[in-house]
Amino acid sequence: MSQPHALSDDQVTTELRKMTAFIRQEALEKAREIHLKADEEFSIEKAKLVRQETSRIDTEYAKKTKSAGMSQQITRSTLANKVRLRVLGAKQELLDGLFEDAGKGLREQGAKDKGAYEGVCKGLILEGLYALNEKKVTLRCRKKDDGVVKKAAEGARGEYKEKMGGREVEIVVDGKERLAEGSAGGLIILNTTGKIDINNTFDERLELLSVNALPSVRTTLFGENKNRKFKD
Repeated sequence: MSQPHALSDDQVTTELRKMTAFIRQEALEKAREIHLKADEEFSIEKAKLVRQETSRIDTEYAKKTKSAGMSQQITRSTLANKVRLRVLGAKQELLDGLFEDAGKGLREQGAKDKGAYEGVCKGLILEGLYALNEKKVTLRCRKKDDGVVKKAAEGARGEYKEKMGGREVEIVVDGKERLAEGSAGGLIILNTTGKIDINNTFDERLELLSVNALPSVRTTLFGENKNRKFKD
């Protein structure tokens, strides 16, 4: 039976070198694995942080964009309302001026053409006589219109008698209470007791006209309003 030979110093050194090289290689591979693992985890964490930050930025941008959009809408709406109100104000100013000019025209026309004014007053008196249907009425007019209104009253009384089969009516011009001298003219007809009156002044007629005829006047001046759902 053979005996094992003892290793020489060179052989021991060689074996130690091999073992050292193996251990070193194992350590290098382990270190490489650790480095690769660390790089992978770093890349994953980095990507996660990038996604989170990107999402945060996108959310913040969306909020700011929405806020800016709402701000722009509010600004546009406010501006549109201001423009609309200015346009409506200008239109109303024009309409007010139109009816004011009409009132001035009535006052001037009555002063220029007494005959025509007397005829108009006669018609207004007859309207009141037929509506009140009383034996006595009182007329209230401007002081400067006394003469014209008295002539108109005589004519109206005669026509009323003729149309009503001979029925008489007493017509008195009120000498105490008058219409304002600055008014457009016309008259107020009161019944016997003075508790019922018919306002046939030009100012009242013009006021009624400004209400009743306003839609058609507005359409004539400014055209049809396409936003209106209902017609007057």
